[in-house]
Order: sequence, then structure tokens, then C-alpha cells
Amino acid sequence: MSSSSPLPSLQLSAIEARIVGCLIEKEATTADVYPLTLNALVNACNQRNNRAPVMALSPREVEAALEPLRLKRLVVLFSGADARVPKYRHTLDTALPMEPVALALMAELLLRGPQTLGELRGRAERLCVMPGVAEVEAVLNDLAERPTEPLVRRLPRQPGQKEQRWAQLLTGEPTLPDASPEPLVATVAVPPEFELRLASLESEVVQLRSELAQLRKALGGP
Repeated sequence: MSSSSPLPSLQLSAIEARIVGCLIEKEATTADVYPLTLNALVNACNQRNNRAPVMALSPREVEAALEPLRLKRLVVLFSGADARVPKYRHTLDTALPMEPVALALMAELLLRGPQTLGELRGRAERLCVMPGVAEVEAVLNDLAERPTEPLVRRLPRQPGQKEQRWAQLLTGEPTLPDASPEPLVATVAVPPEFELRLASLESEVVQLRSELAQLRKALGGP
């Protein structure tokens, strides 16, 4: 029987987000060994491919992060009849109901951070058959407009970027890079003697131009 008590806050730490993303990923890509043992989950968290940033978590760190995830009802301990050691599986799509396409997109955002629509669609193909670009954008918009709590957000376009990126909000509001500062214009104080010398040079240039014009006229030039 389900508990009627409210769910704890679903805001995740970076390690918790990595764990949930890995469990979603491995459910889709290595279903034969899913749910994951603690060792398998540690290896998944520390993979060097499809991860940003790359982490080097210890079993103790991963195990410590699993407990709050269980309290948030995002991870459950699996102990089936054939399980020799405890295994873990995610329940993100139960706590926050969503379709497979949305789940795959969330996994990629949890694993790799903010990405453009094209990057997300291409990378999530390994987890789930992706529809067209317009349909994927519609799924992201639905996740961003959930009535209870938005799960993703379209970020403002950054200088030098052609496309906007999407970010997940389970770890809180994304940190945006500071806008490039305006270039500083240096103001150099010119000593009075330099100003006098410059005025003298300008006068000499005017005089030389006048003499040159007279010389050309005397020689019958234009």
C-alpha cells in the first residue's frame, strides 16, 4: 500500500543526479544486467564516455547518495530470489510520470548537462527511438511546462552560440556563464608638453602642404 505522506524534495545533488541518469541509461542499454549492483553502478557513474563532467566516485560515496534517493523514492533496492547481492533500479518515471522519450531525454541531461535540441535528440537515440526534431522539442516543452514542477528549461542563447540549450532542473537552477564584459577603453592623460609638440607638428604639416602646392603650381602641375 502506498504511503500518503508527501514526497521529500526531489532536488538532487550532482552525485544523485549521476546515479539516476546511470540507472536510466543502463536499463535501456544493458537490460540483461539491470538492476545494477553497487559495483556496477560505481563503474557506470565513473564512465569516461557519455559523461560530463567525468567523475571518480568511490563505492562509499555512491552508497551514501543512494539512501537519500531511496527516501525521495527515485531509487529502490531490488532483492529478487535470484539476487545474490543487493541491486538498485530507478523509479524516476514513477515518481514523475513521463513517457520513454521524455525519460531518455532526462537521462541525457542528467548525464551530460545542458545540450542543444540536436545534441539531445542524437544522444538519446541510444536509449530510445526518437521521433522527429519537432516532436522532441514538443516533449521538452511539456517537461518545461509541467503544472506541478518544471523539469527542464530552455537556456538563453549565449554569445557565439547558434542554438539555445536545454538543461534539467532536478539539480536546481542552472548556472549561466557571465556575459562577456564590455571592452575597456583606456583613457591616457597626455602631458602638456606633448600637446604643445603635437600642435607644433600639425602647424608644420599645414605649412609644408602649402609650400608643396605652390611648388606644383610653379612647375605647371595640377
